[in-house]
Amino acid sequence: MYFGITFFKKFIYFCYEIEVSALFFAKTIFIIQYHTNMKILFNKKFLNHNHESYAEGNYRLKDFVDQCDETEINGEKYIPLVHTERYIRSVKEACNNHSVLAEVNLSPDSYEAACIAVGLTVLASEQNDFAVVRPPGHHAKREKADGFCLFNNLAIATQKLIIEGKKVFILDIDGHHGDGTQSIFYDTDKVLYCSIHQQYTYPWTGTTDETGVKEGVGYTMNFPLSAGDGDKEFLNAVDTAIEKAKEFKPDVVGVSVGLDAYENDRLLSLNYSLNAYYECGYRLGKLFKNVFAVLEGGYHFDIKKCVDNFIDGINKS
Repeated sequence: MYFGITFFKKFIYFCYEIEVSALFFAKTIFIIQYHTNMKILFNKKFLNHNHESYAEGNYRLKDFVDQCDETEINGEKYIPLVHTERYIRSVKEACNNHSVLAEVNLSPDSYEAACIAVGLTVLASEQNDFAVVRPPGHHAKREKADGFCLFNNLAIATQKLIIEGKKVFILDIDGHHGDGTQSIFYDTDKVLYCSIHQQYTYPWTGTTDETGVKEGVGYTMNFPLSAGDGDKEFLNAVDTAIEKAKEFKPDVVGVSVGLDAYENDRLLSLNYSLNAYYECGYRLGKLFKNVFAVLEGGYHFDIKKCVDNFIDGINKS
C-alpha cells in the first residue's frame, strides 16, 4: 500500500514537471517570436514637415501612408536626455518663426514632427520595431542641428537605454557618416558605435583613426567605403562590425538605417542592392535578440522597398 501511494505521488509530480516545462517552452517560443517580429511605426504628420524639399522632402515617405498604421507618441519629454534645454528652445523658436536650419525650411509642423520622431524611436527601442520618421537625426549634435537633422532620434533612445543599465551596439548604415551620433557617445564604453559610409563626402568625418576618447577608446569603429562600392564591400563591413559587437555583448542593437547608399540614390555614389538591406537585417536578427531601427537618409523613390527588405531579413532570421 505504501509503495503504491509513493509511486502515485511521484507520477503526479512527474506530470506536473512536464506541464511546467511545456508551459515554459511555449512562453519562450512566444518571446522569441515577439522579439523577431519587427514592424513599422509611422505617422502621417511627418509629411507636413519640409514637404517641398528636393532632397529631404515628404516624397520619401508617401509610399507608407496607405500601407502602415499610424502611431503617435510625443517624445518631447525625452529630448533633454541628449540635447540641452537652450538648444531645444532655439529649435522650437526656429520652427515657430519659419526659419531655415540645417538646410531645412522649418515650420511649427516641423517641431511637431520632430517630437513624434523621437517618440516613435523610443517606442521602437522598447518593442524591437522600425521607426520610419522625418526629420532624420544622426547628424544632430547636442547643441547643433545639421544635415537635415534637428534632434538625434537614435541617440535619445540609446541614452534612455543606458540610463536603464543597458549596453547598446549602434550600427549606422547611412551612406553619410553619423557624426552627430558618434560625437554624443565618443567618450563612453556603454555604446559601441560602428558606421559604414562613403568617404570623402559630407560631413567629411568618419575616418578609421576616429576610435573614441577617455572611457570610449576602442568603442567607435568607422568603415569608409569608396564611391562605386556595393553589396560585397558593405556586407564585409557589416560582418566585421558584428564580430566586434559579439565581443561587446550588447543588450540592445540600434540601427540607423539610412538608405542613401542604395544604387538609385540621387546624392551619393554607392551601389547597394535591395538584397544588401535584406542581408544586413538577416545577419543582425540571427545573432541578436533585441534589434530596433530608425530611418535616417535616403533620397530616392524606393525607400519603402529598402525598409521592407531590411525588415524581411530581421523577421526571417
